[in-house]
Amino acid sequence: MPNILEKSIYNKNNPFLSRLTENTLMSKEGSIKETRHFVVNFAGSGLIYTCGDSLAVFPTNRNEDVEEILAAQGATGEELVSLPRSEEKISYREVLTSKISLAVPNKKFLILLSEKATSEPEKAMLQKLLDPEAAEKLKLYLAERHFIDLIEEFPSARLSPQELTAQSRRLVPRLYSIASSPTKYPEEVHLIIAIVRYNTNNRERVGVCSTYIADRVPLNESFVPVFMASSHFGLPEDDTTDLIMVGPGTGIAPFRAFLQERILRKATGRSWIFFGDQHKATDYSYGEEFDQYLAEGSLDRLSLAWSRDQENKIYVQDKMLESGKDLWDWIDKGAIFYVCGDASRMAADVDAALHSIIQEYGGMSESDAQAFVKQLKKDKRYQRDVY
Repeated sequence: MPNILEKSIYNKNNPFLSRLTENTLMSKEGSIKETRHFVVNFAGSGLIYTCGDSLAVFPTNRNEDVEEILAAQGATGEELVSLPRSEEKISYREVLTSKISLAVPNKKFLILLSEKATSEPEKAMLQKLLDPEAAEKLKLYLAERHFIDLIEEFPSARLSPQELTAQSRRLVPRLYSIASSPTKYPEEVHLIIAIVRYNTNNRERVGVCSTYIADRVPLNESFVPVFMASSHFGLPEDDTTDLIMVGPGTGIAPFRAFLQERILRKATGRSWIFFGDQHKATDYSYGEEFDQYLAEGSLDRLSLAWSRDQENKIYVQDKMLESGKDLWDWIDKGAIFYVCGDASRMAADVDAALHSIIQEYGGMSESDAQAFVKQLKKDKRYQRDVY
């Protein structure tokens, strides 16, 4: 076990080569999702973590994606290029593999293509896309394309390896909420990840990091560059504090860690989890564990929302509203309210439900409820880890 008094030498500038020791499909047959459980071992690194932290993973791009770009450019991959703000020369293949993102080209890239294009039809198409009045159309156009699409669509705009490198964003590490207790698992972390695979512009796409871990990392080899990312999101020091945890989908990750840790601490504070996904039969991540915790009393309440198991969609915010009186009672008595998961819709819907519950059962006006929630945040009794 690493000595927690010693600071690890491993960080974002010097990641540790960890070992993936488990890669298990969690979603059952019939699910439209691919959700996996991973165990990453970092024994000997000196890395430490606390509940609520994230593991940062440095991915690489798929070989087939790299080869497509090389072929489209007529490049060998041995060309020497330098990254922006760096004078160091490295091979173009290394840059495409591990240094730059091959997705999400921007308007600046189209401008470069329009300057380089020699074909009149291509130049006309690019000018049409870059028309200031077509800004919304351009946004939709770029959202469906990666660099390879544009290189192939405008072949007369011959870009050198250095020009494409200069136009690209760095390939950055992805952060995943840790789903394990550091007390129970001091030299490994557990992750729950939704593997991203989709299609745009008639081309297969993948989530770079999710498929890197799922498809391209061998088990039990020192292979995965990682570091720990600390978070504002975490357990209270007082183990008598009640916890309300809202984490649909992979947002359940930190709350599994919270429960494991609190059980080991013999915490007396109550715990209430709101979890949801599409179907109970296929998408109940860590369901057996949570059912066991509930049966043995380690988990006091478990509210489950299955959006596709009935005609009307039911989400975690609906379950909150159903139990509004009890939820307010927990908050009124000092519970901490946590939310983890999708920022685009879920977090906003949960926030709206929380405000509504505080108004109705706390007997507050809209403005008073807003002030109350603001104070909850200030007191770290309303914590969010959304992405």
